[in-house]
Amino acid sequence: MRFPLFRRAAAIALASGCVIAASKGQTAPASAPIAKAAPAAQLRQSDATVRLRIGDSMEIRLGGVPAEEINQVTGTYVVDTQGYVNMPHIGRVKAVGLTQEQLQTAIENTYRSKEIYTNPTITVSVPMQTRFVNVGGEVKLPQRVQYTGDLTVLSAISAAGGFTEYASQSRVRLLRGDKVINVDIRKVRKHPETDISLEPGDTIEVMRSFF
Repeated sequence: MRFPLFRRAAAIALASGCVIAASKGQTAPASAPIAKAAPAAQLRQSDATVRLRIGDSMEIRLGGVPAEEINQVTGTYVVDTQGYVNMPHIGRVKAVGLTQEQLQTAIENTYRSKEIYTNPTITVSVPMQTRFVNVGGEVKLPQRVQYTGDLTVLSAISAAGGFTEYASQSRVRLLRGDKVINVDIRKVRKHPETDISLEPGDTIEVMRSFF
């Protein structure tokens, strides 16, 4: 027999605003210019929208249930070779291809549908330091570059020391799964908005110049 189901109480926090008055006799500083919104092509992928991959390690925390139940579920999990995480009481839940938020929802719904918990709260956290992009070919420091949400083809090449004297800046290849994307860095420098945002597991190959 499982423990009785518990409903968690919702808490509402009210934020108070502050008004700063200028001192008498002082000249208020000029307002900073308002930055224009970046075009959609320039928006960078945030960590929260990164899709989970096989082998990803994550911290999963459970709330909204008795303490003894929290300790049974909360811990470190890894996406297995079939793309699942194995959760206590409910078994395997599909994770590969989902964002952290989508996996949270999937686990919560499974606990509810199997009547394990009435109103669980799942938090999934994937440490970005465990994710990398590979940069090789004609760069000065071929290496694995730690992934961040704002990493692009050009910034990854810069992190790898930049181009060697033999590099062809017009012949850069981005390998993503079974896709190959050709990138001309000379054009990217002229039009930064075309720089491609990277994803964990991407590989960049800088080809050698013919001359």
